[in-house]
Amino acid sequence: MTMADQDTIEVRLSRRFIKDSKQLQKKYRHLADDVEGLIAQLERGETPGDPLQGIGIRAYKVRLKSSDVERGKSGGFRVIYYIRVENTVVLLTIYIKSEQENILSAEIVKLIREHEALGDAQANESADETGE
Repeated sequence: MTMADQDTIEVRLSRRFIKDSKQLQKKYRHLADDVEGLIAQLERGETPGDPLQGIGIRAYKVRLKSSDVERGKSGGFRVIYYIRVENTVVLLTIYIKSEQENILSAEIVKLIREHEALGDAQANESADETGE
């Protein structure tokens, strides 16, 4: 699946994603490398993962293998992202399946609303600080 033909797809990180990834990176040292492939797919306009139903927003959940865990995708990370506008994707949160249950649709909608309210200027400043 791909988004509309665009020259460049911008991938942004929400404050929650940055916070969650910093926390996970303490235990999973290769997290940034694992997420890098997903970001490259999104920048190419691909929409990997399963569409999330019933929230009224084009959001997806991706199963992502962790290089630090030998269980494949089933024991790896989950990344929730949404398509903000046709050429902008926002990574909302990341978690490890073995440590957290699925996130409810209402929580995803709440994360999107919080991100939209804060604006991503702050989130992108934080991304620069983390080297993402």
